[in-house]
Amino acid sequence: MSKELLGALDTLETEKGIKKEIVIDALEAALTSAYKRNYGQAQNVDVEFDQKKGDVHVYAVKKVVDQVYDSRLEVSLDDAMTISRGYEMGDDIKFEVTPKNFGRIAAQTAKQVIMQRVREAERSLIFDQYSQYENEVITGEVERQDSRFVYVNLGNVEAVMGRQDQMPNEAYAMHDHIKVFVTRVENAAKDPQVFVSRTAPGLLTRLFEQEIPEIYDGTVEIMSIAREAGDRAKVAVRSNNPDVDPVGTSVGPRGQRVQAIVSELGGENMDIVEWTDDEAAFIANALNPAEVIDVIFDENNERACTVIVPDYQLSLAIGKRGQNARLAAKLTGFKIDIKSESEAEEFMAQHQADADAQPADDAEDVAENDSDDETVVDSEEVTEETDVVSDETTDNDDTADTDDTATADTDAEPDDAETDNGTDDSETL
Repeated sequence: MSKELLGALDTLETEKGIKKEIVIDALEAALTSAYKRNYGQAQNVDVEFDQKKGDVHVYAVKKVVDQVYDSRLEVSLDDAMTISRGYEMGDDIKFEVTPKNFGRIAAQTAKQVIMQRVREAERSLIFDQYSQYENEVITGEVERQDSRFVYVNLGNVEAVMGRQDQMPNEAYAMHDHIKVFVTRVENAAKDPQVFVSRTAPGLLTRLFEQEIPEIYDGTVEIMSIAREAGDRAKVAVRSNNPDVDPVGTSVGPRGQRVQAIVSELGGENMDIVEWTDDEAAFIANALNPAEVIDVIFDENNERACTVIVPDYQLSLAIGKRGQNARLAAKLTGFKIDIKSESEAEEFMAQHQADADAQPADDAEDVAENDSDDETVVDSEEVTEETDVVSDETTDNDDTADTDDTATADTDAEPDDAETDNGTDDSETL
């Protein structure tokens, strides 16, 4: 521990950007650990580094008490008073215990811990440096690539670009200088990891800000971006100044401004449309270059609509492999169903026919229901009449039984008379 160490600390601060105070703190912690390990001392130890001379001093910290139970951690008030009359109960006193041979083993241990702290400080420095570049564009140099990543040198850190972040129409070669968009920075266990992209919509936003001053200062604002990287993109812009045309400003004279962005992205086609508060007008603008006749919103889904276009522009509105309609849907956030004018007329005619047929069906249903009700009423009346007839029949049967009984009694009376007459005749004889 000498002036050479001080020179090394100055070099680290100059070349690595690591502050001297950070290394000194690591050095003191390392020396404390080395002292406890090599000299078997577990008491409170304080190591101080002299930044002027490069010397190291080891102190044992003891507390002033009335009665000493552990001489390694405590000192009596009487002994403290012999050192200085100003000590009081509870004060801490430092006693220098620097070993004479505090040398090779302690220095080696300190070296290992210092190197570890230096690496941690470098990682923290890189992480802090590139965290501020997150969601920004940086120019880097392609170093190498494998089946998973393209490795881009950003200066003092190597960034990675995954396959989903690589442009499908680009081939990357060593020492190529490319602009990349920093998507995220992670403080990994080994080294800070920086992830970059060439396909993120944010790259398009930053390139427009670099090329178009009105977008950078906020006069023209990018409201939405839909992008299929390497092929085509749609950008919705609006102006915060009524005297500034947002689309014309973004395109530039003879398309010079947007052409610079297209060249940077390897020929990716660019559609710039005007953003408006009127959702129907915005959807119509998003389907450019196709002409839109009408936009009909779905009553059952507030984020769905049907767009009517002329018959001869149906394929233009849909685009190659549905790309124009797909990008317009992403740009506006609506589910878009595109129909030609003739298809729309047929659809509306069918819809109107269904609507006209509905009241007739309802009337038939009502008539059937009324017929069923009448049938139920007639059945009830028949049932009541049947009950009345049944009651009358029962009464007639009862009357007939009564008459028969009376007749039978009448027939029996003459027989009795004859019997009496016979008796009289016997008596006469």
